[in-house]
Amino acid sequence: MKKVSTAAAKASKRISQQKLTVGLDLGDRSSWYCVLDEAGGVLLEQRVSTSPEAVREVFSGMAGSRIALETGTHSPWVSRLLSAVGHEVIVAHARNVRLIGESRKKDDRLDAQTLARLARIDPQLLCPVKHRSAKAQADLTVIRARAGLVRARTALVNTARGLAKSYGERLRGCNPRNMNPKKSEELSPELQTALQPLLAGLESLSEQIREYNERIEELAQESYPQVALLKQVKGVGTLIGLTFLLTLEDPHRFRKSRDVGCYLGLQPGRRNSGQSEPQMHISKEGDPYLRTLLVQGRSTFWGHSVSTAICGAGG
Repeated sequence: MKKVSTAAAKASKRISQQKLTVGLDLGDRSSWYCVLDEAGGVLLEQRVSTSPEAVREVFSGMAGSRIALETGTHSPWVSRLLSAVGHEVIVAHARNVRLIGESRKKDDRLDAQTLARLARIDPQLLCPVKHRSAKAQADLTVIRARAGLVRARTALVNTARGLAKSYGERLRGCNPRNMNPKKSEELSPELQTALQPLLAGLESLSEQIREYNERIEELAQESYPQVALLKQVKGVGTLIGLTFLLTLEDPHRFRKSRDVGCYLGLQPGRRNSGQSEPQMHISKEGDPYLRTLLVQGRSTFWGHSVSTAICGAGG
């Protein structure tokens, strides 16, 4: 590998004495970081292993700096760790940083440098986002894990029905929660032999989903009493209420309650140019799973009244 820094030892002495700006391009196994001095000169460019131990070792010895990184799989825990060791952390919206996402010279080292230069000039150019806390992320993981099982169950149900139809037969019953080996009793012996293990797997998935439902109910009752307030809205149950609460986490970061709809991608897009003002579809930005739940619930959950209630409950 080409050596990118021949003065790492000298740079480390200068690093502890200046107000620095750092760009950190996160990778799954390793990440590049670029350190700029107050004048915008490159002090150091190095790789670091994408692990809590390595990141802490590199950045805990660095004076409080401004560090920019993009949203991604590792950005939540990395941003929390860097904040804990005394740095100002800016998490850039990856889709909105076009200098990186649409660059023709895609390179981890150059991406880290671009992040550092944008953060040094104006952090707002990075369209910064705020990650949720570790507890909120852990609780939301329970909901996301349940959603993964639901998707898997839907895929298996569709597979079983498709295989039966291709053989000229049909599985009776439309409720995926009741799919079990007994559903194959009306099928031909050949199909019964083929589909019974699949239907047994479906029955097991439904049982695990029911266990997740119980855990979500307990979580809402024990840790999030605001969910009971949200359930007063027609069409909103524990799952939608808790997902909404954990996704927003801090309602007071919204200037107006109507901003919540924009945050969830329910606001029409805008492309006004000259005399042209076309009517656009909703932006569909923000959390897609929560937006799906809101549509399924057929509610005006994101509207003014409920958002106001959320802010009141948070206070």
